[in-house]
Amino acid sequence: MAGGGTTLFGTLDQLAPRHTAASLEAAYAGAAALGAAGVDVVCAPLPARSGRFTVDLRVGALSVTPWLDGRTPTEAEAHEHGHLREVLAALAALHGAAPPVGIRRWAPRVGPGFADELRARTARPWTSGPLAEEARAAIVGRADAIARWTGRYLVLADVALARQGSWVPTHGEPHNRNQVVDAHGLRLVDWESLALAPRERDYADLDGPHADPAMVELFALDWRLSEIDEYARWFAAPHTGSHDDRTALEGLHEELSAAR
Repeated sequence: MAGGGTTLFGTLDQLAPRHTAASLEAAYAGAAALGAAGVDVVCAPLPARSGRFTVDLRVGALSVTPWLDGRTPTEAEAHEHGHLREVLAALAALHGAAPPVGIRRWAPRVGPGFADELRARTARPWTSGPLAEEARAAIVGRADAIARWTGRYLVLADVALARQGSWVPTHGEPHNRNQVVDAHGLRLVDWESLALAPRERDYADLDGPHADPAMVELFALDWRLSEIDEYARWFAAPHTGSHDDRTALEGLHEELSAAR
């Protein structure tokens, strides 16, 4: 889209279950504040005429950023040593910034009852679509592992919550699909998950410097359990077996196949 001679990139974020209108506004406002404070790796959202950074469209929240004349690294490029150095430098700049006013604090995404609730939800056959029973059976087959992961996750979450004085601004999903390389270097985009958290939140898929292995494990579990929860909701709901549905089923199998 274009406006006032400026080419813009628009993002329409859905709300539940991951977001609320308030959490998205706080995230994008926080990213804009980081950009204004000189954190150059932030591709900052632009405010609407109202001064807000999101616009309610009923089907989701719209935000816009300036169009970046660059490209997204491939997955192979993202693992190259030189590129990883750039990513770690970008994250160091973000983690060293003063937290914006109003930034949300990370909190566990599943609670103590998660495994039992999931067992109850998968106790009877699902008839919601062509992939429902395969998804349900996959979850049932890993029920004990899910309970074990949940217990470990909550122990590690308590450790993290006891250390909130050392938390920093984190992107949450700094993988290659949320990176753009342009003439000015590496920029991070898609700030919907911005939160104050242990810095290891950004190192779940990276070998971050001096990262605490327990906190890296926490955020690997944070991602895995929240993904399983979302996929369970996906396939318990009506679906048609579309390409997106099959991609989601592959994602569910991938998360359930973790050895630990």
